[in-house]
Amino acid sequence: MKKQFISSGTPWEKSVGYSRAIRIGNQIEISGTTAMDGDQIVAPGNATLQTAFIFEKINKTLQEAGASMNDIIRTRMFVTNMNDWEAIGSVHGKYLHAIRPAATMVEVNQLIHPDLVIEIEVTAIIQKED
Repeated sequence: MKKQFISSGTPWEKSVGYSRAIRIGNQIEISGTTAMDGDQIVAPGNATLQTAFIFEKINKTLQEAGASMNDIIRTRMFVTNMNDWEAIGSVHGKYLHAIRPAATMVEVNQLIHPDLVIEIEVTAIIQKED
């Protein structure tokens, strides 16, 4: 199967050796996604706004890979403060309520910048219509 690389265009992809997302066949893996818009942090410290921004970013990546939010089967959320779980969960529900993917939320000590409070990874499988 052919491997499709989806790039965000950041210089870190080549220097660190990763891809924004990869599609192989009907499966798509999206790397950890934060609330970075270029080199700017969106809504520093705000879990609700960062989560919404991340899901919009993930949606665009899925579209570029030929998929949609409906194809998401798993989310992994890394948060710096588990007390934000309800705010994050509410946004997760707004985007994925009807889809109901398997989901994990784990508290971590820190992300790559102290103003980032959540990072999300996604697995999607494009469903073939019967």
